[in-house]
Amino acid sequence: MLEQILVALSAVAVLGISAQWIGWRFNIPSILLLLGFGIFVGPVTGWLDPDALLGDLLYPVCSLAVAIILFEGGLSLSLKEFQAVGSVVARLVSIGTVVTWALGSVCAWLMLGMDWPLAVLLGGVLTVTGPTVIIPMLRHIRPSGQVGSILKWEGIVIDPIGAMIAVLVFQLIIATDPSLPGVALTIMLQTLLVGTVIGLLGAWILVQIIKRDWAADYLQNPITVMIVIAAFTGSNLLQHESGLLTVTIMGFVLANQKQVSIQHIIEFKESLRVMLIAAIFILLAAHLDREDLAGIGIGSLLFLFMLIVVIRPLAVFASTWGTALKQEEKLFLSWLAPRGIVAAAVSSVFALRLEEVGYPGAEAMVATTFFVIIGTVIVYGLTAGRVATHLGLATPDPDGVLLLGGRPWVREIARFLQREGFAVMMVDNVRANVRAARLEGIPSFHASVFSENILEQVELGGIGKLLALDANDDVNSLAALHFAPIFGRNHIFQLAPDERSSSALEDREHMRDEDTRHLRARTAFGRGVTHSQMTVRYASGWILKKSKLTDEFSYDAFRAHYNGEVMPLFTLTGGKLLVVNAETKPNFGNGTTLISMVRPREERDED
Repeated sequence: MLEQILVALSAVAVLGISAQWIGWRFNIPSILLLLGFGIFVGPVTGWLDPDALLGDLLYPVCSLAVAIILFEGGLSLSLKEFQAVGSVVARLVSIGTVVTWALGSVCAWLMLGMDWPLAVLLGGVLTVTGPTVIIPMLRHIRPSGQVGSILKWEGIVIDPIGAMIAVLVFQLIIATDPSLPGVALTIMLQTLLVGTVIGLLGAWILVQIIKRDWAADYLQNPITVMIVIAAFTGSNLLQHESGLLTVTIMGFVLANQKQVSIQHIIEFKESLRVMLIAAIFILLAAHLDREDLAGIGIGSLLFLFMLIVVIRPLAVFASTWGTALKQEEKLFLSWLAPRGIVAAAVSSVFALRLEEVGYPGAEAMVATTFFVIIGTVIVYGLTAGRVATHLGLATPDPDGVLLLGGRPWVREIARFLQREGFAVMMVDNVRANVRAARLEGIPSFHASVFSENILEQVELGGIGKLLALDANDDVNSLAALHFAPIFGRNHIFQLAPDERSSSALEDREHMRDEDTRHLRARTAFGRGVTHSQMTVRYASGWILKKSKLTDEFSYDAFRAHYNGEVMPLFTLTGGKLLVVNAETKPNFGNGTTLISMVRPREERDED
């Protein structure tokens, strides 16, 4: 028996992480693989039985995991970002929620044959979108404008609201008190009060622990998890299902306070979130009954169709009426509302509780919720990127460049790429460089790569690669680590470090290859090309040159034309911009357009 439990737990971990890795490797929404693996080992084959594995611990464990996931989501919410999109988000989570709840309930009653109380409960559960699904989609699509921020905020904020709606409906279903409106209002006010107070208190306690050095660095992440779990549980004990609001507020407050740095906590929570999502989806999908899945039919398909094609667009256009959003942005918002982990967990928890009180048909709600999750992820995952591209809000396989650093030669590269039609964005922490770039027409952002919210602050629409060109090699390496999850390591480049001697360079190269390879990006412009070298050459009159290579005018002929004083920077083949780097062999063949830095012939002839 113990060996079976060990094998089952190991299978959950292996299947969950494998699903996310395969999803990343083949650009497939990982939630589809997680649900597919869970359904296969659960209701299809019967090999994994979460009830036998965890028993009564299944839903408490899932609830704690969801709490940590929502806390991590709260850590990604920036107050500055909210100031730009807050009015639209507030409308979506109020007007949009009411529209989705009302119409979803009616459709569940008409198309799924549920009685009114259960239909209203299902409609409330399905008001939540899925930040665990939306955020990876947004990172892949990288839409321009405000729609990305709006969707992220909506996905995180709506989760505790949807859970609160589910609590209200559940309490009304089982309530015997005839004063139902008073009961609902009391529950809502108590939930808001308890969630806010405990969330603020938890955030304050954690800030004090870090600020006053009451815990060693290696204990700060475990203590954070401890406080999150304690706040979630305490909040739920005081007011049923208020814990999700508590942890969301706690994460938001921590993310926007200025007293202590929490970057190490954010990085730890991101890794923890991946593991928790993997385990929860496998367990909840495996917990489905085969009979419930067999009940999925035409009515379920019609219900899914209404959610995607009718209800979501109506909710978005009703919420954004009179706002400054463009029509294209409204259409994109209407076409991205996948359901995720919170919908699965909340529906499973309340279905179990309804079964405990003997409410008929509650188990069908879980199967319908999972069907909606799978359906929305498939539809949006396969089409949202194309819709964003068609609406002009995203660029497929973007070739734009994010440049870190603002020296004159960096700005010259940015202007050159702009003239070639590529999107550019320059980031520097020196205001004079940013001011000069803006005067030259280069989109620029004043920020430090050490900023905790750098990923949310920089507009990445049309940007597909990073060039870290700062004079500080450590800053370049940190930027590479920051943006690796966004662009992928194959599209991140940094200059070689400046060294005083060739022997020191050899030692540094050996150390980099053997010990710190994972901390660095690909070496931009070739091995040994340093910031000092680029600065000196630009100051001495070297210029950027675009040249079309042919059989008659080969790369060797081009180099000979400039007496070998050529530094290749980029190649263009079929309109695709590639950065010349030390790790891959560049294509200098016939038909390639070469962008390089050269020393003009007239200056060399004068010497």
